[in-house]
Amino acid sequence: MKSRFSLDDPKLSKVICGLTFPNPVGLAAGFDKDARWIDSLDVLGFGSIEIGTVTPLAQLGNDKPRLFRLPLDEALINRMGFNNGGAKEAAIRIRKRNSKIIIGGNIGKNKVTPNEEAVNDYIICFNDLFDVVDYFVVNVSSPNTPGLRELQDKAPLLHILKTLQDLNAKKSNPKPIFLKIAPDLTDSQLDDIISIINESGTAGVIATNTTIDRSGLKTPSSEVETIGAGGLSGKPVRKRSTEVIRYLHTHSNGAFPIIGVGGIFTAEDAKEKMDAGAALVQVYTGFIYEGPSIAANINRGLL
Repeated sequence: MKSRFSLDDPKLSKVICGLTFPNPVGLAAGFDKDARWIDSLDVLGFGSIEIGTVTPLAQLGNDKPRLFRLPLDEALINRMGFNNGGAKEAAIRIRKRNSKIIIGGNIGKNKVTPNEEAVNDYIICFNDLFDVVDYFVVNVSSPNTPGLRELQDKAPLLHILKTLQDLNAKKSNPKPIFLKIAPDLTDSQLDDIISIINESGTAGVIATNTTIDRSGLKTPSSEVETIGAGGLSGKPVRKRSTEVIRYLHTHSNGAFPIIGVGGIFTAEDAKEKMDAGAALVQVYTGFIYEGPSIAANINRGLL
């Protein structure tokens, strides 16, 4: 589906993990959680759309209000809590789409599932979505599901990724599986991530999710404290996200592709991520603040 937002220029095209992205600017997970708006969003010129995070069972998510704007910082705080209608329902909608855009399936665990059983939730989502998405993203980095980030520890994370890769390998058409990580990891933890990616055969990393850090904000601290818990996204995350990308790219010797996300509003922001080692980028908060022309504007700037 073509529109005034679409830029058909072969110089923008990128082949990553066997998938041909018409341009490097994707829409990050969290916007179209239930795969309801794929055809409409495709008109806006994105190179890919990542749906979810979806879970095996439908769940309401956290109590409202749960999404807050910080205009002074061009940021958002959210504590949505994986509100979605379940993986099976999302798969039905993806199957009915008209658009041929590349679709990523971002998968997570239900809030009621204990961490020691989390792998089963990822298996269910993987099986439910396999036939309708082009790549997968394992989300263990949202700060809004209690205990979820504990799954970023080496042992449980390796178990989840290896299990999914074993299932993937049995398919006639295996799909790339990416891991989405938090910006709040230490260098030692990032070293573990590199080791885990290599050991599990995972395709690559999406860096990064939202942060729990609140330092350096222009918004008054009293207002931030009133908002409370949640993941911070937007311009305050830009620098740290880029640092994580550069660290992973440098210390892995570019062994795997990285999709950069965090504080991307302009072509300059996207180029910063790519110069640090990102093969592709994704936007979310920038889309909220910059509006529907963000993908077209970034792609024009990259050209």
